[in-house]
Amino acid sequence: MKHVANWSILGLTLVFLIGPFVIIILAGASAGQNLAFPPEGLSLKWYAKVFTIESFRASFLLSMELAIFGTLMALLLGVPAAYALNRYDIPGAETVRTVVAAPIIVPGIIVGLALLRYFVVPLNMTITLALFLAHTALVLPYAVRVVSSSMHNLRADMEEAAVLLGCTRFQAFIKVVLPNIRGGVLAAFILGFVTSFNQVPVSLFLSGPGVRTLPIDMLAYMEITFDPSVAALSALLAFMSLAIVFVAERLLGFSRYV
Repeated sequence: MKHVANWSILGLTLVFLIGPFVIIILAGASAGQNLAFPPEGLSLKWYAKVFTIESFRASFLLSMELAIFGTLMALLLGVPAAYALNRYDIPGAETVRTVVAAPIIVPGIIVGLALLRYFVVPLNMTITLALFLAHTALVLPYAVRVVSSSMHNLRADMEEAAVLLGCTRFQAFIKVVLPNIRGGVLAAFILGFVTSFNQVPVSLFLSGPGVRTLPIDMLAYMEITFDPSVAALSALLAFMSLAIVFVAERLLGFSRYV
């Protein structure tokens, strides 16, 4: 009886987690003209239509650029920060960690409004630059935390041995530390990429006419059109994210870092 209850709970949990994906996939495969579930027949025409919508293509490219370059910038800032926090006795280190984590602790709506009100408008930033800086700030906490976890598992005496053998601190970092934490750095990049690409609240405040990320463009599209193409695109994005995480887990052991 106990086993039946356990399996029942597991089954309900899987339905709760996977059910929405199944609904979206089937809704996107509807043969009808309106977004509905159960679907009115099955067809792949809406999946094909996704690739013909110009605004989706443009916003997809913008989201890819923001996710890639924003994550790279976050790593450029986050890796040295993680190194310093793990290798040096910095006064107020816990305060620094809390400040760095603020973008993921504070609700995204507040972050977006604050950036818009106190940075974008007063400094007259372009929308693209504002989005880039915002996505970098949002990904930075993940870069610091994941790389810090990887740094914590690296023995400090390996680096000290390289210094004793004649390397400078920078050379020891490049030749010894970085190769040994590359798995954590790549895991941080993948986590940051997925987080940035799917980001909504902050992007909602900072997007503007002609410059919208893909999630924001999908919201705008649904305001004027209620066909299943948005469901089809949502399913494709879900598959893309799952594929990225699956490959990362197979190649890097992604779960060790997050």
